[in-house]
Amino acid sequence: MYNARVKNYQKEALKTRVAGADRYEIIQMLMAGAIEKMVLAKVAIDKKHLEAKSEHLSKASAILAALRDCLDFEVGGEVTENLFSLYSYMIERLIDASIHNDVKIVDEVSNLLKEIKSAWDAIPAEVRNQTFAENSAHAS
Repeated sequence: MYNARVKNYQKEALKTRVAGADRYEIIQMLMAGAIEKMVLAKVAIDKKHLEAKSEHLSKASAILAALRDCLDFEVGGEVTENLFSLYSYMIERLIDASIHNDVKIVDEVSNLLKEIKSAWDAIPAEVRNQTFAENSAHAS
């Protein structure tokens, strides 16, 4: 009963965070979520909980696929192409990790995503706001 209440609270808190977030914050949350799922997958691999491992790696892969699929090739140019390739590589590596129950592969992918997230987190708020304003003007 307690776990169900905690999970419900966490779900509602996440909905509230997402509702008030801008695009940059949502991407930050997605990256953090994928990293968290990879940590949980490593624990599951270590404990030989294969069903949990598969669930966590599947969710991490789905988040990476969502991040890859929302890339804007018209705006990002070469950086976008490189990110697309990197996200695709990470998804393939998570499949390898799942097949081989290999925490080292999960670490490799997690470290790659942490580097991307670190760069994303370093984007100054004024640059994010300017980019959002420019993208909104182009969409109108």
